[in-house]
Amino acid sequence: MAMRVLSFLAAATVASVTLAQAPATVVPPPQSTRDQAREIFAHIVGIESSIGKGNVPKVAQYLAEQCRRGGFPAEDIHVLPFGETASLVVRYRGDGSGGRPIDFMAHLDVVAANRADWQRDPFKLIEEGDFFFGRGTQDVKDEAALLVATFVRLKAEGFVPTRDLILVFSGDEETSQESTTDLVTRHRDLVDAEFALNGDGGGGVLSEATAEPIAFYVQGAEKSSATFLLTTRNPGGHSSQPRADNAIYELADALKAVQAYQFPVQTNDWTLGDFRESGAILDSPLGAAMRRFAANPNDSAAAAEIARDPAYVGRLRTTCVATMLEGGHAENALPQKATATVNCRIFPGNTMESVRATLQQVVGPKVEVKAAYAALMSSPSPVRPDVMAAVEAARLAAHPTARVVLTQASYMTDGAVFRNAGIPTYGVEGVFRKNSEEFSHGLNERIRTKEYYAGLVHWYAMIKALAARP
Repeated sequence: MAMRVLSFLAAATVASVTLAQAPATVVPPPQSTRDQAREIFAHIVGIESSIGKGNVPKVAQYLAEQCRRGGFPAEDIHVLPFGETASLVVRYRGDGSGGRPIDFMAHLDVVAANRADWQRDPFKLIEEGDFFFGRGTQDVKDEAALLVATFVRLKAEGFVPTRDLILVFSGDEETSQESTTDLVTRHRDLVDAEFALNGDGGGGVLSEATAEPIAFYVQGAEKSSATFLLTTRNPGGHSSQPRADNAIYELADALKAVQAYQFPVQTNDWTLGDFRESGAILDSPLGAAMRRFAANPNDSAAAAEIARDPAYVGRLRTTCVATMLEGGHAENALPQKATATVNCRIFPGNTMESVRATLQQVVGPKVEVKAAYAALMSSPSPVRPDVMAAVEAARLAAHPTARVVLTQASYMTDGAVFRNAGIPTYGVEGVFRKNSEEFSHGLNERIRTKEYYAGLVHWYAMIKALAARP
């Protein structure tokens, strides 16, 4: 996770709004809500909703039924088929006094899991010790279940929000994100909102020693993923007659040039805020470098110290790295063609073409550099005082020892699609975990049971802060 420092004035503004909108005491969820949240979680983890299985519509239909039983009218519940997958949109109608709607986002698909590799059945929610195990427990069926359970709880309490609240669950975030694009284009009337809160971004960190909450990351920007193909060509010939020019050697030289090149350091409010607050948490040379860089983004020595850590270099600049190679056509022939795949994570504010042009300049005219596909570019969301006030309300209610940290993601979520469509999006995942317990997409994915139920408090407090009458 990464973040950028707010200017002193912006930070003061957020602090004053937070104090002015201090939340009322949040009532802990009743046992019935906890039971329902667990039942929903178990059911949807039990549906293998990875690509090619055709099961995402089953997840959407099940959650839609939970909302119908919870009192939401049929006309406000929409299961939207899209190929083998589907999206779910549920509108919680408010009285309109508080402004335009707010989207609450998650996704219903998961990364594939090979049962033979797991210690437990990945498609069964297993509670063991202090953890829930199963594919999607972290990414991100936990957030979908918590949001549905919270909406149903609020409806049962007779809560009338001051603005419409919209559940927006996509069906292919882990692959093409086409269902997400479909939502903001063909179904824009259903999801159009003033801003969106994304359960698949940001999130909280627990200390390694005590599992106490130490940081709550609010993610307001994402880097874009773009892939470029670097290709060299040559007439080739017999391998018994080597030539000075060789497609594979020339490609190797080009890749070494890419390895050596560093894109310029860049900052925004989200990355500077990250370095300032993360630096305050980390008592180490890395933390000191973060504090120096946050105070002076022109401090090249501090930037170099931060860049040595792979977890943080992506928050400083655009990065490009070779990921695949293909070359030659026969073991006894000189190569006629060699191609490298280079994946770039582009810092917000840059274009795909500007990165391609830079790579072309780095590798020289003998190497062709072309984009493998048209990448989605996404600008940062503005730092909103009302969102930060709601974050503070959720922190105080569910994780009072955590420090709020702004961040920019080096990966991409559905939030990038929404930002690109003009809906500012903020990652505010409610389930905290240790860094050492990060198993999204990996084996034996799991979350802490205590933190799962704390997510019910998190979302309830956030919604009340944004959509309840004072």
